[in-house]
Amino acid sequence: MSEYVIDDRDMPRFKVNRQVMTDPEVFARERDRIFEHSWLYLGHETELRKKNDFKTRTVAGRPLIFARDNTGEIRVWINSCPHRGAMLCREPRGNARFLTCFYHGWSFSTAGDMVSMPGDDSYSEDFARPDLAAPPRVDSYRGFVFVSFDPAIVDLETYLAGATEYLDLVCDQSESGMEVLDGTHEYSVKANWKLLVENSVDGYHAVSTHQRYFEMVLAARGKLDPNALGESRGIDLGNGHAVMAGSPTTEGLFGRPLSEAGTADRAARFDRLRERYGDGWVDRMQGNRNMIIFPNLVIIDLVMGVLIRKIDPISPDYMEVTAWELAPPEEGGELRKQRLDNFLTFWGPGGLASPDDVEALETCQVGYGGRKELGWSDISRGMNKTANSGTDELQMRAWWRRWNELITGEQLPPEQQDELADVLKAPRQSPNPAQATV
Repeated sequence: MSEYVIDDRDMPRFKVNRQVMTDPEVFARERDRIFEHSWLYLGHETELRKKNDFKTRTVAGRPLIFARDNTGEIRVWINSCPHRGAMLCREPRGNARFLTCFYHGWSFSTAGDMVSMPGDDSYSEDFARPDLAAPPRVDSYRGFVFVSFDPAIVDLETYLAGATEYLDLVCDQSESGMEVLDGTHEYSVKANWKLLVENSVDGYHAVSTHQRYFEMVLAARGKLDPNALGESRGIDLGNGHAVMAGSPTTEGLFGRPLSEAGTADRAARFDRLRERYGDGWVDRMQGNRNMIIFPNLVIIDLVMGVLIRKIDPISPDYMEVTAWELAPPEEGGELRKQRLDNFLTFWGPGGLASPDDVEALETCQVGYGGRKELGWSDISRGMNKTANSGTDELQMRAWWRRWNELITGEQLPPEQQDELADVLKAPRQSPNPAQATV
């Protein structure tokens, strides 16, 4: 049995040793065994709209340049000059034909090729002029770009396993391809990174932690019938990925009501999508989903918009978080305005959800100061069921079993669950070629 996880199917109970939230040695093992051997999210292709656009990001401790070269191809480079190591790009974003090191002036194209270096005649003709270095693996799925520092890792689609279906549910919401909107939400949390992973797929905390938000929603919408909340399930997607998925009727919980124009705009787009993908698939689209793609990418799709959240571990008790909003570019201005308002009200830095979550996680981290007397956290909710709801904790346990496997080598079997209701498993019909989605 692992020293970090208790997975007792007889009780049943599932516990996680709080040492994993505080121990520098565990943190170092995560760096080595998880982040060195996973596909890690870098960014979305639509963030680079023009040739020679670039963004700078940090992934698994590496500074990276996320660029579109002068032919339009997506490129990823280590943000370090091969000469003496200085960062090539010191700005968070920009557009440049050449990436020039300010230290000694070595210059490279966005395609990674060396363009020039001052005093070239001081090097022999046989001297190998270096190009930029790249991560061993770079790939994308539906515009989501990932990198891996393990050259032997499985291909991206195999790694994503069942998560591809839920990425398709997100991406198919646009007839021309979803796009990341301008603006980035960056913040830090004085807590272990795994706490935000748990929180992102935790339906149990919503009403108690975000009480102010739901009071606002109820005031805007009137009394909510608790019997009309629809089907909600926690689902293990394989490879540590998991989702809590809700049927369309649950969307009334989230966001102030849309205006008549916004509602008509949204309904018209979904009607067109029904012709393309079928009623069942589009009904699923209009539900909600909180998904974690192992280890540190979160995609949350609620009525107020699609959140992309990248969680970067910095130390055992500190993380940095970057978030973006994904939206269909063809939606009208009125709906876009209301989407942004709803998104910021819930997810924004001054919203009614994100600050609550930060406070909750930081108090957890403080609480782990008593781990010698209270050494285990409980994640057992729903283990006595064969149909876990979104307020149960199966989705967290699925993530933790993969974490435990990579850290300790111990493989734990998944929980057996009943078949999903039709509203949560309707297949995607193949689109007409003339209506193909990006």
